[in-house]
Order: sequence, then C-alpha cells, then structure tokens
Amino acid sequence: MSTTATNAVPPLLPESSPPTTVLAAFRRFVRWDGFGLLLVFILLYVVLSVMAPEFLTADNQLNILQNAAFFGIVALIMTLVIISGEIDISVGSMAALASSMLGVAVIKLGVPMPIAVVIVLAVAFAIGSLAGFVRAYFGVPTFIATLALYLALRGLAQLLTNNFPLPIPLNQFFYWGSGKIQIPVGPTSVFNIPVPAIYFVVLFIIVAIVAKKTVFGRSIYAVGGNIKAANLSGINVRRVKILVMALAATAAAITGLLFSAQVQSGNSTIANGLEFDAIAATIIGGAALSGGKGTVVGTVLGVLFIAALLNGMVLLNVNPYAQQVVRGAVVLIAVLVNVFRTRRSTVS
Repeated sequence: MSTTATNAVPPLLPESSPPTTVLAAFRRFVRWDGFGLLLVFILLYVVLSVMAPEFLTADNQLNILQNAAFFGIVALIMTLVIISGEIDISVGSMAALASSMLGVAVIKLGVPMPIAVVIVLAVAFAIGSLAGFVRAYFGVPTFIATLALYLALRGLAQLLTNNFPLPIPLNQFFYWGSGKIQIPVGPTSVFNIPVPAIYFVVLFIIVAIVAKKTVFGRSIYAVGGNIKAANLSGINVRRVKILVMALAATAAAITGLLFSAQVQSGNSTIANGLEFDAIAATIIGGAALSGGKGTVVGTVLGVLFIAALLNGMVLLNVNPYAQQVVRGAVVLIAVLVNVFRTRRSTVS
C-alpha cells in the first residue's frame, strides 16, 4: 500500500496566496493602473466635497479647469518627452523667458503683437532643439542639459526685464489668458468656459492623435521602449529626441504667453514650479520614467488630479508652506508607483 499521500505535508497556505503585507497591498493597488487613478480621483472629489462644500460649485470647477490648462498644456507634451525616455526640467524657466521676451518686444521695441508671438515661439523652438541636439549628438543626459537651461533661462528673463513686470495694456491680449466663452445651459444661466481650457482640450486631441495615429508618435514609443531596436528598424532616433525637446520648449512658451495674458505683463517671476506640476501629472497619469510607456488620457487625469488637489487646499485654507509639502509627497508617491509599475512589467 502506498504511503505517499499520508506522508505528504499539506502547505499551510496555497502557493497563489499573496503575502498580507502593506507592501503587497500597495503592489495590488499599483496593478489598477489607470482604473486605480480614476478611483483615487473620485475619492479626492468626494473628500473635498465633504470638507469644502463650495468645491463642487460650477464656478469653482471651471476655475479648476482654467488652472489645470496652464500646466496641462506643458504636461501633454511632457508626456511625449518622458515616453521617449527623456525629461525636461527647464519648462518653467522657458515660460518665464517667453513672457519676458514678449514684454520687451511689445513694450520696449514696439513690435506688433502677432509678430512678437511668432518670434517668441521660434526662439523657444530653437532653444528646445538645442537641448535635444546636445542630448542626441553629445550624449549629455537631458536632466543635465535642461538643468543648465533651468538656471540660464530664468536668469536671462530677469536680465531682460530687470525683474520688474512690463505692463501690456491690450484688452484683446488679456482675453487669451482670462477670457470666457459663454455657453447657454438654460433660459437664465450660462457656463463661462475659460479660453485656456479650450486650448488645453484642442491640444489634447492633437497630441492624442499624434501619439497613436502617426509614424512620429509610434517612433516616440519605440525610441523610449528600446532605443537599439528603434535604430535597427530605421527610426531616426536623434531627430525624434530633438523634436520632442523642441516641442516641450514651445509648449512652455505658449504657457508663458498665456500667463502674460492673464497678468497683462511680461513677467520673469511667473511659472515657478511649472516643471514639477507638469512632470508630476505625467507620472501620476502612468508614464514610465524609463520611457516607452504612457498615455495622454492618463496625463489629463493626472493634471485634473493635481489641479483639484491644489484648489481644495486653497479652499480649506491650508498653509501655503504645507501645500508645498503635500505637492512634494504627491510627487514622491507617484514616483514610487512608477517604480513598482516598471518592476512589475520587467518581471512579467
């Protein structure tokens, strides 16, 4: 008679049972990916709605949308940069330089506004291309290249304006950054949609199409996912890297122009922390810091999450210094989630 069955010791736990630890619970949360972010976003809205009743009002939601648009425009392009395996921490300084250049061109040099805008965007594209060129041809990491620009561009903006605002008294220009488009929603009520939000939505549609439906978009994913394979497949990796960095600088310049329109001046002090909000939104939205992974839809969710969080803290009268602590904690948590996602995908 066989004794194999009677001598075998059954396992205490099934092999598939996950360890009941905080780390394991966190890993399971990470597996939700975009669905998990959506649930956290909904939870944030529920909490803020309970703690600050005015949070859910239509006017406040439109205010959130307007604030989200300013750094969201940069975040959309930052998604492409991070998917390509690069990063740009100079976008805030680029926005400040764009604002300062506009003020100098219009107020001091008398350049017509449309021509000044074209000049500012062209200069931004050239500066971004330079950062990409340094990365592509000299192998300098974009973190280092854009760190240099982060310092130099802000300094140049302050030099141009002597760190004083240059007022631009044009009502039409003010409309770009603070105008509203009235949409009737009833016999006696209207929604005042912020103009910057329209720009944000239009750019979202454009970037989404480029990322998923064009050769350039697929090349960005390929370069970020496996640069050697991208080279072997005939993709011009250098051109891709230069172009995504140029687009990031241009998006930052557009944001700088919108900030200028909002404050009606060329100002070197604007957009402080813009780069961190844009990068955090991209990472929260699921883009992998190692490159090759990310979605524009996820970034939009990340942008709205950060905008709602900042708005809620203001409504709750949270100390401004404490707000910075919370923003830093959000970035850290997003990076940790990103690391676990990358490890999981590598293992699988």
